[in-house]
Amino acid sequence: MNKNEIPYKIYLEESELPKQWYNIRSDMKNKPAPLLNPATLKPMTKEELGVVFCDELVKQELDDTTAFIDIPEEITSFYKMYRPAPLVRAYFLEEKLQTPAKIYYKFEGNNTSGSHKLNSAIAQAYYAKKQGLKGVTTETGAGQWGTALSMACSYFDLDCQVYMVKVSYEQKPFRREVMKTYGASVTPSPSEFTEVGRKILAEHPGTGGSLGCAISEAVEVALGKDGYKYVLGSVLNQVLLHQSIIGLEAKAAMDKYDIRPDIIIGCAGGGSNLGGLMAPFIREKLRGEKDYQFIAIEPASCPSITRGVYAYDFCDTGKVCPLSKMYTLGSGFMPSPNHAGGLRYHGMNSVLSQLFEDKLIEARSVGQTEVFEAAELFARVEGTLPAPESAHAIKGAIDEALKCKETGEEKTILFGLTGTGYFDMKAYEKFHNGEMTDYVPSDEELSQSFNSIIGYNNPNLK
Repeated sequence: MNKNEIPYKIYLEESELPKQWYNIRSDMKNKPAPLLNPATLKPMTKEELGVVFCDELVKQELDDTTAFIDIPEEITSFYKMYRPAPLVRAYFLEEKLQTPAKIYYKFEGNNTSGSHKLNSAIAQAYYAKKQGLKGVTTETGAGQWGTALSMACSYFDLDCQVYMVKVSYEQKPFRREVMKTYGASVTPSPSEFTEVGRKILAEHPGTGGSLGCAISEAVEVALGKDGYKYVLGSVLNQVLLHQSIIGLEAKAAMDKYDIRPDIIIGCAGGGSNLGGLMAPFIREKLRGEKDYQFIAIEPASCPSITRGVYAYDFCDTGKVCPLSKMYTLGSGFMPSPNHAGGLRYHGMNSVLSQLFEDKLIEARSVGQTEVFEAAELFARVEGTLPAPESAHAIKGAIDEALKCKETGEEKTILFGLTGTGYFDMKAYEKFHNGEMTDYVPSDEELSQSFNSIIGYNNPNLK
């Protein structure tokens, strides 16, 4: 195909917006292990999960068989404010790298929250409103999820209480203020306002917190307030379901020009954007229709897939949430305060963990400095300043493109540009000033953390 036949940006029409989400689990031969009740070690029931989560979201969380789930009209109407999102051919990056590879990225930053998180936030807020709730509680790392949820709750007139990882609360004050602009209350976590927060602070004085800590606090608050439920921005299967709209749009745009990716790359923290981007493509692989290479890129400072263990573990540091079988570093693992706050989670979504265990996807870890080098290169040649999280995928795409330069292969690479980095300038400042560190946990540190994982040495939880 002639280069000039493919535009720099491929847009779908509003009428082409996907009408259904795709559930990866429906086509998995080996289904992800169920969530377990930590008290009984039995699979969580609909009733037990309903204490914490909205009823419809519980139904989606437990559904391993339905392939496609209708998107309610109210959610589709909101999506139209910023979707369909563009698929971009990175011509300038290709030229800069002098690679024969063809590079595409799905850009999810074209909304005020600045990321893909709004795709699930509006769905979860909709179901909360439909159930008649007063409000919701949640955690946020870098603040992208918290920002997205605050927007969604404002739209549906719901109270929104956000527990933001303390180090990100301090590093990213403007994202915090965007949340407040949309009416959310924002508390740095761990805090003195919850029992679990006080316990974590006693055990880890001066800690910058983690997503696991913030989850614990948000769940405790939700359980203690009538008319409130807890919602989560990643990790859970319901979130991957909502985020499948990313991949469904990307594939529809590629199909318009008969484009077929060879490699699909996403940054990986809890797994929502990677799972969403790869959804329709992994469907074809699972069904034996086509083959693709899927690569998860995670920070070397929090390497849950590349150095973690596959075991049942708590989803949160305070151990108030269910047990999930996943690749994990241990719920008590306290990651270093790197600047990709959205990737500082100790575990990985159970679907992606099972796919990795089955060798259907790959994973790599990268250092913080090289990630920002890739981010700066991308900003200079493609004109968009990426979020630190997204820059992990950029780094992975550049590495694969340079391999093609060495081999002469004309592979097609698709990666997810999950969001913009305009609220991450403190991180860029540290990079430019040479103050950025590349902390990598030692084997000894990880070994100690593994020993605290409930399923690590428990033969009943294998």
